[in-house]
Amino acid sequence: MEQDYIKLIFGLKLKQIRTERGLSLFGLSKLSGLSKSYLNEIEKGKKYPKPDKIASLSEHLEVSYDDLVSLKLDKNLAPIGEILQSKLLKEIPLELFGIQESTLIDIISNAPVKVTAFISTIIEIAKNYNFSRENFFLASVRSFQEANNNYFDDLEQSVLKFAKTYHIDLSKEITAQELEEILVEEYGYNINNEELEAHSELDNLRSIFVPKTKTLLITKSIDDAQRAFIYAKELAYNYLNITERLYTFSWIKFDSFDEVLNNFYASYFAGSLIIPRNSIVADLKQIFNQKKFNEKEFRALLLKYNASPESVYQRLTNILPKDFKLKDLFFLRFSHKVNTDDFTLNKELHLSKQQSPRASETNEHYCRRWASLKVLDAINQNNSEHEFSVQISNYKDQDQQYLVLASATKDPFKKYRNRSISVGIKLNGQSERKLNFINHKSIEKVDVSVTCERCNILDCEVRKTPPTVLESQQKEQKTAKVVRDIQNKYSS
Repeated sequence: MEQDYIKLIFGLKLKQIRTERGLSLFGLSKLSGLSKSYLNEIEKGKKYPKPDKIASLSEHLEVSYDDLVSLKLDKNLAPIGEILQSKLLKEIPLELFGIQESTLIDIISNAPVKVTAFISTIIEIAKNYNFSRENFFLASVRSFQEANNNYFDDLEQSVLKFAKTYHIDLSKEITAQELEEILVEEYGYNINNEELEAHSELDNLRSIFVPKTKTLLITKSIDDAQRAFIYAKELAYNYLNITERLYTFSWIKFDSFDEVLNNFYASYFAGSLIIPRNSIVADLKQIFNQKKFNEKEFRALLLKYNASPESVYQRLTNILPKDFKLKDLFFLRFSHKVNTDDFTLNKELHLSKQQSPRASETNEHYCRRWASLKVLDAINQNNSEHEFSVQISNYKDQDQQYLVLASATKDPFKKYRNRSISVGIKLNGQSERKLNFINHKSIEKVDVSVTCERCNILDCEVRKTPPTVLESQQKEQKTAKVVRDIQNKYSS
C-alpha cells in the first residue's frame, strides 16, 4: 500500500482523536513532548512518526498503539478512507484549478463528519444518475475549458511554429495529403487504409494507432476533412511530445485522466491548424460588421476550410471569447434518430455557468423551439445535406436572450441519424457592439424554454408534453401562500 495513503490515514486518525479529547495542537505538544509544527505535519499527512513517538502519542491520548496505527477507520472517516485508497484524488485534475491535494485533505480533516456526508451524497448521486468515470473526466475537461474561456494561447503559438517549421501555408486550405506526408516522412508513420474495412465490428471507429510499429489504421470511408483532422491530431501528439494518449478515434478506452486531457489538447491543436485563427477572425469580422446577417456568407465560412461544420462551430468557441470578447456563450451537439422523437444532447460547453440548456434534463423533453432541434426537423423532412437556422432565443423565465446559429448534417458514422451543432451568444452590451446585425428585423425572435415540462408558454404549437414540473411548482407556491395567509390571520 502506498506510503502516502498510510500517512494520510494516520494523520486523519490522530487529528480526530486529538479533537475528541478536547486537545489543541499546543496541548498535545506539551503532553507528548513533540513539537507543535511536527504534529501539524503529521496531521496533514506529510510525515509519519517513528515507533517511539507513536508510543508516546498513544499513551497520552489513551488509545492503544495498534488502534492508532491500524488502517481501519470508524464510520465518520470510512468514506474518506475509501476515496483516498481508491486514488480518486490523484485522478481528479486538481492542479488545473490551482488546488493542492493537501488543501483538500486539510478541509477533510477539519470537518470529517460534514465532508463524509457530502462525499456519501456525491457517490449516491453518481450511482443514481449513472455518472461514470468517463463522465467525470469529461466534466473535468469541460470545467478546464470554461475556466480558460476555451482559449489556449500556448497551443495556438505551437500551431504557428509547426506551420513555419514544415512550410505549411495557413492562408490556403490544408489537405490531408500534405499532413500525411509529414507524418510519413518526419515521424515514420505507416498508413494502412485497408485493415479496418475488414472488421464490421469496428464500423464506429475511424482510426487505430499502433505505437510499436507507428502504424495508423484508418478507414477508407471518411472524407478528406475527417482524414485531415485525424492526421492533425497525430501530428499534435508527436509535435507536442505527448506520450500518454488515446489510441483509437473515436476513443473506446482510457486508462487515466491525462489521456482524456491530452486528447483535448490534440483536438484543439488540430482545429487550430486546419482553421487558422487569423483567417477565421477576418471572416467573422466581415460578417459581424454588416447591418443584416448574411446567411450566404456564413454558409460559405462553413465550407471554406477543410473541416466539418462541427469543427468550425467548435472553433468559434475558441475565437469568439478571445478576439471578440464574447464570453457568454454555449456550444451544443444533438443527435437525432430519423423518424423518431429521440433527441440526445451528447456534447455541451458553457463558457458562462448560467446558460441553458444542459444535459441534466435528459428525462424531460427539450424545447422544440430551439434552433438546434428545428434544423434537425428540417433535415429529416427535406432529406437534405445541410440545414441552417439563425434566431434570437428569448428565455422568458430567465430574462435572457441568445443569438443562436445552428446547422444540421447527416451523421457520417451512424446510419439513420442526423446531428446538429449550435452556438449561442448571449445578448448584452458587448454582443450588441460586436454584432452590427443583431437588431435587424430579419432575425426571428422566438420565445423558448428549457424543457416542455418546465415551460410557461401555454400556446406552444410544438409542445410534446404538459408543463408538469411547472404546474407542480406553481401548486407548491399556492399552497405556501395559503399557509402564510392562515398564519398571518391567526397571529394577530
